[in-house]
Amino acid sequence: MDFLALFLIYSGVVLSAMALLCLCAGRGDSFLTAGSQALSFVIPAQLQRVAQRVFHRLFHTRSCLFVVLHVVLQAAVYVEYTWEVFVYCWELQFHLLILLLPYLLLAGNVGCFILCSRANPGIITKSNHASLVKIYAYDGVLFQKGIVCPTCDLEKPARSKHCSFCSVCVHRFDHHCVWVNNCIGASNAKYFFLYLFTLTAMAATTAVISAAFLIQVVLLSGMMHGSYIDDQGQEHAVDILFVIQHLFLTFPRIVFMLGFVILLTLVLGAYSCFNLYLALTNQTSNEWYKSRRHRCCHHPTLQPRDRQAVYRNIYSKGVWRNLMEIFKPPAVLESKKKT
Repeated sequence: MDFLALFLIYSGVVLSAMALLCLCAGRGDSFLTAGSQALSFVIPAQLQRVAQRVFHRLFHTRSCLFVVLHVVLQAAVYVEYTWEVFVYCWELQFHLLILLLPYLLLAGNVGCFILCSRANPGIITKSNHASLVKIYAYDGVLFQKGIVCPTCDLEKPARSKHCSFCSVCVHRFDHHCVWVNNCIGASNAKYFFLYLFTLTAMAATTAVISAAFLIQVVLLSGMMHGSYIDDQGQEHAVDILFVIQHLFLTFPRIVFMLGFVILLTLVLGAYSCFNLYLALTNQTSNEWYKSRRHRCCHHPTLQPRDRQAVYRNIYSKGVWRNLMEIFKPPAVLESKKKT
């Protein structure tokens, strides 16, 4: 097993955690606290303090580290695809357009990544505050009128949240994505939506092409119609396990990459479906999480006057209008007042 194979295994573990980090966005405090409490019994106190500083730097401040990691891992996959899969598939006369599809998706993904990371997510300032307050009504449960952000010294418009990473309040706040090093809000939600789906499509197409190549190799070799002799000298018909072992020994890096992109496709595919659900119902990740927490805190045994208000999504306007709100958010007017 060579270094690149080991690196791809590590890459698979790290990138598979990518969607989990996104799913835990807005909930990092409780997630990391629970993890630190569990590890505090086996890790020395001095090492714990160092780890806490590192985690604080990674998960509570803006950093380009995950952006660099994202680029490096993506480059590693495409180098392996180009060096191994593309060359072999070209020799087997795969259609050129099919082989180029991952590169076309990569170009679109990079474009969405740049737009998402560099775009203003919808930062609330004194000049646009009055305009933003009028866009969404307060539901009286998740968002209540009169709540002032102590850091920005501004009344929070409905569906907004203060981001501790960026130290700003963001309109229609979804979450802070460490992989693009930016908040996801009203103004760049469409770019994140496209970025996520192109990333999923990249992993899926790479997996399909790699699997098609390996299947083609097996079919051309006629291996499935053969037999093999085991260590005890007994003859057996070739089965799936033998084929996998043979492919692993013959094309180890391709098999590792295939397992990696399949796992990545499943994880990112699930997260993409979750984001599609949020878009179709006009919810953000922040609102979805807060609504679940609100329902968990609801106590039906209390008297009617003591019960918490029942949460109801008042922002959904139908599937088409919900999607249009993502890709064409309401215009925000800037006042002449300086920020």
